[in-house]
Amino acid sequence: MHIHPVPFDHPDAVKLNDQVQAEYGVRYGDAGDATLLDTADFRPPNGLYLIAYDALGTPVASGGWRSQDENGEGNEDGDAELKRMYVIEQMRGRGLARRILAALEEDARAAGRTRMVLETGTKQPEAVALYTSSGYEPCRKFGYYRFHELSLCYAKAL
Repeated sequence: MHIHPVPFDHPDAVKLNDQVQAEYGVRYGDAGDATLLDTADFRPPNGLYLIAYDALGTPVASGGWRSQDENGEGNEDGDAELKRMYVIEQMRGRGLARRILAALEEDARAAGRTRMVLETGTKQPEAVALYTSSGYEPCRKFGYYRFHELSLCYAKAL
């Protein structure tokens, strides 16, 4: 696998984002994650978006982080918010998400961020298992879904 930074609006990023949104729709019975994201959110040094490609150059996994500071949605100064972590179904269980997560944490730390935060949901037990086994702990809810009963928020000091 090869992991490369790409813009959030890169065609491969758009393709994987569409796939993860469709999966959220199936799991939660809605149109997917309604959190507003902008391509600029993931531009270094204030963020990063990664895609993992297989040996044939097929995009198989993605993830990104964006800078967040204290705001009205519950973030704190120094936060790096994890977004759009996704592995295509046929490539799951191979450690790709863990590799992308580690690379994103390292990049956010190098950019001066002090805490990685994420929001997931109760209908994503695989995500919860990944994050808790990677040192993330429940934190005060933040973001678009902070008042939603199915929302779960986690944080890890960088």
